[in-house]
Amino acid sequence: MATVEVAFTPLPAHVRTARLVATAVARRSGVDEALLDEVRLAVGEACSRAVEVHRRHCPAEPVRIEMTDQGERFVVVVRDAAPTSTAPVTVQGAEDGALAIPAGFGLAVISGLADDVRVSSTSSGVSVQMSWPSAAATA
Repeated sequence: MATVEVAFTPLPAHVRTARLVATAVARRSGVDEALLDEVRLAVGEACSRAVEVHRRHCPAEPVRIEMTDQGERFVVVVRDAAPTSTAPVTVQGAEDGALAIPAGFGLAVISGLADDVRVSSTSSGVSVQMSWPSAAATA
């Protein structure tokens, strides 16, 4: 059971790096090539959500990712250290000014990309766990 841990400052530019690392670790763990885009997109969504809440609530704290090859499953956990919030995220650039997106919007996208998604929330932050089958599961 090999684990790769990554911590990065909450800057949008680092989300791309997180996606690339997760894709490389997934490939090395034996995740089917057809699923690698789903891994990349789901990790990107989870990291983008974490970066956004960190930038608002705890910009000095890093976003943490843990990627584990559990034999039959490749598991990714993205953790933030921001206080739990149910407030919608406001995105600028909509035609009529701002567009409010519900806080769980990214999580809905993630659940469509990963086989198993678990979200846990504590007073110290939110953890998004996602998993996909790896080579050991298909062998």
